[in-house]
Amino acid sequence: MGVAGTAQPFQLPRFYTAYPARLNPNLDAARAHSVPWARDMGMLDGSGVWTRADLEAHDYALLCAYTHPDCDAAELALVTDWYAWVFFFDDHFLERYKRTGDREGGRDHLARLPLFMPAGGDMSGVPEPSNPVEAGLADLWARTVPAMSRAWRERFAERTTHLLNESLWELSNINAHRIANPVEYIEMRRRVGGAPWSACLVEHAANAEIPARIAGSRPLRALCDAFADAVHLRNDLFSYQREVEEEGELSNGVLVLETFFDCTTQEAAEAVNDILTSRIQQFEHTAFTEVPPLCVEAGLDPAEIARVGAYVKGLQDWQSGGHEWHLRSSRYMNEGALDGARAAARELAYPGASGLGLSGLDVRSLFGPPAAARLRKHAHAPGRVGPAAVPEIEMPFEVTLNPHLPAARDGLAEWAERMGMLRAQPGVPGSGVWDAALLAGFDLALCAAGIAPDAGPDELDLGARWLAWGTYGDDYYPAVFGRSRDLAGARAMNARLGLFMPVDDGVPVPPARDALERGLADLWPRTAGPMAPEARRALRAAVEDMLESWLWELGDHVQNRVPDPVDYLEMRRRTFGSDLTMSLARIGRAPAIPAEAYATGPMRSLLTSAADVGWLVNDMFSHQKEIEFEGELHNAILVVRNFFGCDQQDALRIVADLASSRMRQFQHVVMHELPVLCDDLELPNEARAAVGELVRQLQDWMAAVLHWHRNARRYGEEDLRRRYRESPWTE
Repeated sequence: MGVAGTAQPFQLPRFYTAYPARLNPNLDAARAHSVPWARDMGMLDGSGVWTRADLEAHDYALLCAYTHPDCDAAELALVTDWYAWVFFFDDHFLERYKRTGDREGGRDHLARLPLFMPAGGDMSGVPEPSNPVEAGLADLWARTVPAMSRAWRERFAERTTHLLNESLWELSNINAHRIANPVEYIEMRRRVGGAPWSACLVEHAANAEIPARIAGSRPLRALCDAFADAVHLRNDLFSYQREVEEEGELSNGVLVLETFFDCTTQEAAEAVNDILTSRIQQFEHTAFTEVPPLCVEAGLDPAEIARVGAYVKGLQDWQSGGHEWHLRSSRYMNEGALDGARAAARELAYPGASGLGLSGLDVRSLFGPPAAARLRKHAHAPGRVGPAAVPEIEMPFEVTLNPHLPAARDGLAEWAERMGMLRAQPGVPGSGVWDAALLAGFDLALCAAGIAPDAGPDELDLGARWLAWGTYGDDYYPAVFGRSRDLAGARAMNARLGLFMPVDDGVPVPPARDALERGLADLWPRTAGPMAPEARRALRAAVEDMLESWLWELGDHVQNRVPDPVDYLEMRRRTFGSDLTMSLARIGRAPAIPAEAYATGPMRSLLTSAADVGWLVNDMFSHQKEIEFEGELHNAILVVRNFFGCDQQDALRIVADLASSRMRQFQHVVMHELPVLCDDLELPNEARAAVGELVRQLQDWMAAVLHWHRNARRYGEEDLRRRYRESPWTE
């Protein structure tokens, strides 16, 4: 097993394997089917990529028999063909385009593949396949989609397209000799690594199609993301030697952490395994605490609930089965790993413990570091942390302030008073979160003036008031709902606020009952009124994402749970309101960038890297306020401290390094990826100019966020002691 003749670059860590792998009894039939199918598609001798011996050694039938243990023979054969196809695509792309650096040829190859995935399922208009990848996809699509709904077909086609197209991102990084930062890597690995695609196949193989109305929900999204990350990070550990040392790949999690932390390969491998463990535990946490309430709230019927349960079980089977296959496949570095797993199984105190598949069950992994990591998430005790010495933050963009700032300050003070934000809400304990002096010190108009330096006075007023509304809500929810653990009240508040954001004209809204409702009732028609329906939906989604993320924070507080680091960083963009505040600079401006551009990897990287710079800055400045004075659990410094077991200063350094790496990524995307994207999409001059304007707006946004944090009286220790009288942990 494994790569012969060369020393392994690190010792495989002990994996968290809490579930046994089971083997589908139809394995032999799938093996017998796989070789002739691949030969018929042109994937074997003569392809220049695989021989029959290669395919048999890879044993994708064994992978699928482990990852889909309960499906029948026909379904197992279909799924096995899908995996043979996707691995062939990967190796074919490597030989034809990655090794030669032929990005243009790779782009043309990828551009044809969506033609073989018609959402309607009618294959009559599909072109004649010109290579084994196209032939395999055409055959598989025709055999797969009849059993599934159109919503599933569209979702699966989208994930397949992402899986294929992001190979260009890997190729671009190889050509640029660039190693991604950890956040960028996790996100892009999902798109190119294929586990979300595998999750769609779980729905098919387990007869567990997710109801369309919950497919995009936070619990299902978090479940799939955690599943995907665990699959990919496990693969990175096993494939490091082949990918990095033999193929020159730069897209491997071990290499990414080795570079980011400037540590040894073994240390990076252990860190990757720690993240892998955390992601599996996040999957378990989501399955037990978020999915059941979702089923109730969405009103699923018993059959739909059963399908959701089968889907969760199918993803769990995939994790344990995928690990078992990695121990055996010749594609990977696994020398001695299977013997070690078998020895661990023999230590278990029940008959047959060393049997086939039980190397995927090691009860020792329920104790030791995995158990300690799980316990540590729930064991945080509040206390004094002191001010964080925020390091010099890399900011290559100058802040420019809108000349209408003085008037905006005056207007914001009057508006907040009129909305009722500067006094307690009648009958609502804890709701007196602001007064006039606090609002003046926060100086939210200053932030708005930097975000939109060229806006007219009305637009600036609107931007400042949105910032005030969001910041007031961010303070209000933990004060009113967090201290009382009133999740039901927070959900009811979210539902009420949704009534004040109609997408269609003429829809009545109820009378406002409190400051949050009055503020939104005032802001929404002034902002959304001139917008097209699609733009209104996007604005509403940005607000709803922020409101939903506040419920996620409250849920962690009920459980006293410091979040998983990956889940935290992705939710933090929402709790910070990044999408909402970034859009403030675009109020009243017609979009010229096509929707297809926003769906691409480069555009997503542009937006998320900028968003991360903003909230990472906030977490560094707000650490003492949140952790010491407010008893918060959601701050990057605390999350890093908790995950790595390091002290506050080391955690601060890691957070600052991450902010710098995200800034460098933003600049890399602007300089290298956006020009290529514009050429690939053949954007007209108007759209290219709009992309340039978007870049400038994001630069203004990042510069304004940092400038505001340096000047607002919201985070300094003296301001905190005045606001909260004194720290509850004064020494």
